[in-house]
Amino acid sequence: MSRSARAFWLRSPGHGEIRDVTLPDPAPGEAVVRTLFSGVSRGTETLVFHGGVPVSQHAAMRAPFQEGDFPGPVKYGYLNVGVVEEGPPELTGRTVFCLYPHQTRYVVPADALTVVPENVPAHRAVLAGTVETAVNALWDAAPLVGDRIAVVGGGMVGCSVAALLARFPGVRVQLVDTDPGRARTAEALGVGFAAPADALGGCDLVVHASATEQGLTRALELLAPEGTVVELSWYGDRTVRLPLGEAFHSRRLTIRSSQVGTVSPARASRSYGDRLALALDLLADPALDALVTGESAFEELPEALPRLASGEVPALCHRIRYPDPSA
Repeated sequence: MSRSARAFWLRSPGHGEIRDVTLPDPAPGEAVVRTLFSGVSRGTETLVFHGGVPVSQHAAMRAPFQEGDFPGPVKYGYLNVGVVEEGPPELTGRTVFCLYPHQTRYVVPADALTVVPENVPAHRAVLAGTVETAVNALWDAAPLVGDRIAVVGGGMVGCSVAALLARFPGVRVQLVDTDPGRARTAEALGVGFAAPADALGGCDLVVHASATEQGLTRALELLAPEGTVVELSWYGDRTVRLPLGEAFHSRRLTIRSSQVGTVSPARASRSYGDRLALALDLLADPALDALVTGESAFEELPEALPRLASGEVPALCHRIRYPDPSA
C-alpha cells in the first residue's frame, strides 16, 4: 500500500518549500500518525530558518526526526500532535504527541509517541515540548516557597516558565519584557508584568529567556545578593558581553545554564518520557492557551515562516493546522 504525505523543508536559509513524501510501510513496533497540529517554536526555528546554527552545534541541535543537515536542505521541527492510524492496538485511534517536524503523516517507532491525556485538547498539546523545557528549567532552578522571581524574556519558553511558577505558593512572579503587549499574556497566566526599567529587584531567582545581551545584563541587576540567574537562552553563533566586574563578585551572584537536551541532574531518576508526560499533564490548564498567538494552514507554511522569522507576525507559539482528509 502506497502512503503519501507532504513535508515542510528549509531548502536553504530563508527559503522553505513543501515536498511530497512517500512513507514506508510500518514495521512491527512502529505506528503511522496523521498530523492534526504542529507548532512553530519561534526562537529556535527562527535561528534555523536564518541559518544561524553554528557548525560546532550542528550535532547538538539536531531534532529527533530531523532529515538533512544545517544550514539546509533540512526538515526541522519538534512540536507535533496527531492521531495514530495504524500501529499497536493500545495506540490506534489515540491522540499522541511526537517530536516530529511539520509533515502531514509520518511513520515512527511507537515508543516515540506520548499519549495526550483525555483532558488536554489536541490544539493545546502542541505546547508540550516547550512546557517540557520549562519543567526542566524549574527542576534546575529549584524555586522555593515565598521566593521573589523574575522571568526576563516573554517569549514562548519564558511565558511557559512564568505559567508554571504562577502555581508555586507564596511566590512573587514578574514577567519582564520590552513588548508592552506581553502584559496581556502575563495577566492571562496569572503573573505580574513590567518593562525592564520598571522590574522589581531583590530577586532570589531570575530565569532569563530573552536571548539578548541586554536581557541577561538586566537579569543580573535584578538579583538580590547570593541570587541566581538560570540562563535558558541559546545564542547560536553570537558572542555575548556581560558586566562581570562591578558588583558581580561582591554580591556573590550565580549564572547557571539550563538545557532541555539533558534531564536536570536534580531529577536524575526521571526519564525523558517521565518529563514529557508531566508536561502534557500540566497542559490541562486552559490558561496555557494564551501561549498560542496565531494559526496558519499547513500549505501556508512557506509564506508564514518568513513572516514569523522577521517579526512581521509577532508570535509566541504559532500553530499549524492540517487538512482533515474526511472533510
